[in-house]
Amino acid sequence: MFARFVSDADPGDSRGGITFHHPAAFWLGTVAVTAGVVLHLPMYLGARDMGYHLAGMAVDGPMKAGMAFILIGLAATSYGLFPPLSRSRRPASMLRVRALDDAKLSPAHIALLLVMAAAVTIDVMKPVTLSFVVPGMGKEYGLKSALNPGGSVPVAFLPLAGIAGTVLGSFIWGWLGDRIGRRASILLAGVLFIATSVCGSMPDYRWNFAMCFIMGLGVGGMLPITFALLAEAIPARHRGWLMVLIGGDVAGAYIITSWLSAELTPTYGWRILWLLGLPTGVLLLLLNRWIPESPRFLIQNGRDTEARAVMARYNATIVEEEHSELEVEEQVRGGWAQLFAGPFLGLSTVIALFGLGVGLVTFGFQLWIPSNLQRLGLDEVSSATVLRDSALLGFPATFVIAWLYGFWSSKKTMILLGLVTAASLLGFVVLGDRVADNRTQLDLLLILPITGISSILAVLVAYASETFPTRIRSRGTGLAAGASKIGGVAVIALVVAGATPPSIARTALIGAIPLVLGAVAMAMVGVETRRRPLEAITAEELSLSRAPAGGWVAAGRSSDDAGG
Repeated sequence: MFARFVSDADPGDSRGGITFHHPAAFWLGTVAVTAGVVLHLPMYLGARDMGYHLAGMAVDGPMKAGMAFILIGLAATSYGLFPPLSRSRRPASMLRVRALDDAKLSPAHIALLLVMAAAVTIDVMKPVTLSFVVPGMGKEYGLKSALNPGGSVPVAFLPLAGIAGTVLGSFIWGWLGDRIGRRASILLAGVLFIATSVCGSMPDYRWNFAMCFIMGLGVGGMLPITFALLAEAIPARHRGWLMVLIGGDVAGAYIITSWLSAELTPTYGWRILWLLGLPTGVLLLLLNRWIPESPRFLIQNGRDTEARAVMARYNATIVEEEHSELEVEEQVRGGWAQLFAGPFLGLSTVIALFGLGVGLVTFGFQLWIPSNLQRLGLDEVSSATVLRDSALLGFPATFVIAWLYGFWSSKKTMILLGLVTAASLLGFVVLGDRVADNRTQLDLLLILPITGISSILAVLVAYASETFPTRIRSRGTGLAAGASKIGGVAVIALVVAGATPPSIARTALIGAIPLVLGAVAMAMVGVETRRRPLEAITAEELSLSRAPAGGWVAAGRSSDDAGG
């Protein structure tokens, strides 16, 4: 499984461009992090007779040693992944980018898609887990919640720490993806998944808050970097629907997490859901040989040999042009400010609005659903089962949405999803607490706020990865991911500040508003991306910035008509 280091001077790469800058440091660091987590397990296992309750217990020696191993391991793996500065500051290569879009789907593409599907599932399971650990954690530590209003410290600090971490992580990993590469950023996030699984063994809730924040840093980066890599490696005619299909694992992650909660927490307690980060993180790293670097990223940074190896891996005909096809991005500056300047301001606004809606529904509506359902009379297992059943019922819609995005219209699909999901949320506004009186009605009404919002997140990050150019693509997808968490931070912060725990009706209403605004903004300034080369999309956006006033709207409509 260990990938061989390949320098720019090594043209005979049999591994298809799978590289580490310092492989020994990366793998030794990974072993150290894993060992550090394992040293936390004896304390958890020793509490079996107490229902795996660790609250109030003193931190033992192995756990202290484990924390030291984790810190050392994280430093080593980071060193193993970061390239020398000189290696990432070169003129763009002259290899033909369009060859990647002309290539047919190969076994290498399929392997990449499967591994990225696993990565997205593992990633999304982390924040989704917050919904299912909050009730159990609140009970064990006696924290303030809807089920225990007499507690002194709000349990909402846990999701606040986690979601705040994901917001910061989205922007940090957005920068990392454009700085050190898509592959290195994905692997670094995987190491953090392993390290932060120790959330499940913390005896003090304050340590849980801290570790949950660090967990959020890793989680915030995986989804945007994954989509940036897929957008730059998958042929244009298959790119849209395949990315949305992979993003459909957001709903799959909810199904898996709710099922694990229903099956495992009655026996092993809420902590087991965090400890699952150890095997899932290790699995992701062992799959690293099927995660190449983005060929467009390599070409943009002048790393010819690696780019040739990756392109050959994907059966792309390697042709050297007189000028780089990425010269279309000459006007594009690096840095976050470029997202909110010139032709990208309108698109960033669309993505921010949709992201805000996703965040408000996911962390305002979904996060408090288990607690709200228990407040309305359902027990812990029943509430998890309701959510699992609704996710299962809506999961087939993922395939329909993937087809619509890839073969009908990316722009119209986003508008449709935003309006339909917003309309479904109004059902909860009308029914309020009476929604739990009828189990069948509840199952059906939950389908769109769970599956629908997951699909919006999938198409949102896919759209961001297509509309922003290579130089700032990871930052653009980071914006989409970060915006989808900011709404959650706002809602949870209100609860921490002492506001009444949000009801089903209230969270449904505040989530619907930005989705409607996002759909309107998309209709006005959105650009069609269906089956178009990434460089052609960038060229159109840059031409719009030079159009007369109102050119955004007119050109956006023209592009949509042409695409569909």
